[in-house]
Amino acid sequence: MTTAISIDRQRIAELTEREEAKLNERTPRSAEMYARAKEVLSGGVGSSYQLRDPWPIYLERGEGPVVWDVDGNEMLDFHNGFGSMVQGHAHPAIGRAVQDRYTKGTHFAAPTEDSVVVAEELARRWGLPKWRYTNSGSESTMDAIRIARAVTGRDTVMKIFGSYHGHHDTVMVSIGVEYDKIGDPDNLASLPYGAGIPQAIVDMTVPVPFNDAEAMERRIVRLDREGRKPACVIMEAAMMNLGVVLPEPGYLEAVREITRRHGIVLIFDEVKTGLCIAAGGATERFGVQPDMVTLAKALGGGLPSGAIGGTEEVMRVVEDGSVYQVGTYNGNPLSMAAARANLLEVMTPEAYEHLDMLNERIVSGCQRVVDEYRLPGYAIGVAAKGCVTFAPEKVVDYATFKAHQDAELSELAWLFNMNRGIFMTPGREEEWTLSVTHQVDHVDRYVEVFEELARDLTS
Repeated sequence: MTTAISIDRQRIAELTEREEAKLNERTPRSAEMYARAKEVLSGGVGSSYQLRDPWPIYLERGEGPVVWDVDGNEMLDFHNGFGSMVQGHAHPAIGRAVQDRYTKGTHFAAPTEDSVVVAEELARRWGLPKWRYTNSGSESTMDAIRIARAVTGRDTVMKIFGSYHGHHDTVMVSIGVEYDKIGDPDNLASLPYGAGIPQAIVDMTVPVPFNDAEAMERRIVRLDREGRKPACVIMEAAMMNLGVVLPEPGYLEAVREITRRHGIVLIFDEVKTGLCIAAGGATERFGVQPDMVTLAKALGGGLPSGAIGGTEEVMRVVEDGSVYQVGTYNGNPLSMAAARANLLEVMTPEAYEHLDMLNERIVSGCQRVVDEYRLPGYAIGVAAKGCVTFAPEKVVDYATFKAHQDAELSELAWLFNMNRGIFMTPGREEEWTLSVTHQVDHVDRYVEVFEELARDLTS
């Protein structure tokens, strides 16, 4: 990274006030929709991650790389449903599959051929022989942990501090907390992410730092001595909710060796990486094979679906009936038809070549702006996923993220994007998601807006 200038905090505040006012002026119908929605929806939204003060931005439609809000504002979509829409909106191939399936019936609570075809393709891509379906990422990680506990006969779960793995109790631990509450690397704190999570569950989930295999093993050894050896380590191979944090060389290989030696099930949560970064996700991209993977988001091409893949050994507890992996809508025909078209017709080798090309262009473009204007930060990405991390030092784990990443600058960047036709994920933790329908001029526009921000900050 270049030697960064010190950004005037007053300038950030002034620009933020200006941009907030501009966005509010551009979204009066969203304000009206919010007034209506909060009468019947808690907080006026269907999920707390959709909240925004003074009101959320309500969308109306999307096509390819473009979305329109209820005020008619047209925006290039780099949000893509928190990474679910790597195919782009209303992709014709997926639309045809859904339309054809609809005329044949949309739900039976019985298997269909599409569910077999999808599992065959997932097994080929991930190198894991056995699969089951769910309806979301949260369900996928919940069931994967249950399977791991059944295989090992142990209760403790180990996760990476700061990683989000869905909204069930076991993993709603040690996600967004204040820096001074984290603890030291060898004894990171288990803390609930919000209210309503039993302390007994929190105590069974033990966090460790990302990119520190030695700290992970020391904690495993200590837990073993306490009679609390973990059933599993659940982790993202590349962290996707601190912006983007890639694994350091040798880290994933060390984790694989440690978990195998200690008889601990290794779960790669690929809900956010998955189909967004390679045909076989992070497992393919980084060349490390876990015992289980969890998928969702981009799998269904816009329909809710999820999947769990595993080795013969771990999935035997499902096959012999020890674990009840169930769900009325698991393998829903409509979702499976969409997933089949998505895998076989949309997310092809050519699609990944296109995403890699776009990634190189947007990351190098943003890094040029960072270097030219000497901003405190750096650009980072892999295939469809990437971001500009506003930090003077490289973020390698949650502690460095909390210590160095600039929340106010991240908020300003989001406002700049929204007011200039770039729909982005809000919050300092998020990143862009490209789609196969994005083209060179779209990513160039993203860089242009970023450069406008840099000029305004440094003028």
